[in-house]
Amino acid sequence: MDLNEFIRDVADFPVDGVVFKDICPLLQNTAAFRYAVNAMVEQVSELDVDVIAAPDARGFIFGVPMALALNLPFVPIRKSGKLPYQTSSFSYELEYGSDTLEMHVDAIQMGQHVLLVDDLLATGGTIAACGSLVEQQGGIIAGYSFLIELEFLSGRKKLASAEIHRLLSY
Repeated sequence: MDLNEFIRDVADFPVDGVVFKDICPLLQNTAAFRYAVNAMVEQVSELDVDVIAAPDARGFIFGVPMALALNLPFVPIRKSGKLPYQTSSFSYELEYGSDTLEMHVDAIQMGQHVLLVDDLLATGGTIAACGSLVEQQGGIIAGYSFLIELEFLSGRKKLASAEIHRLLSY
């Protein structure tokens, strides 16, 4: 199945000059969505992974079904103030300002191998911050899994030396 058929380009979103890769057509087609999740699972099936973690919101879309398929726990990584229990946090710089991500303090155990999942690797800032948060709790980055990588933005340069998997690249 050619998943490119289910990725819609939206010009000038969220700002002028950006061509946004909209995954909603893929999510609205159950065969394409199932195919994408299964292919992402297949890519990482040989990795030594104890837990899958993903940032909200679109990382959850792929991280949760991958965790279920691999029979692994899922750890949500959220923006500040969104989790109900005690959290650890990591702040990072964005192009225009900063942001903070949080995870429950008991989500990752020392030495656990963590697969980080997101829909898109662009500049790498958010997923690198997720990795720092995992490492702050004593986790080891086992790899990264993305539906799409925007290679021209060189986001992988910000990531740890773990394996990077993606289904589509632009």
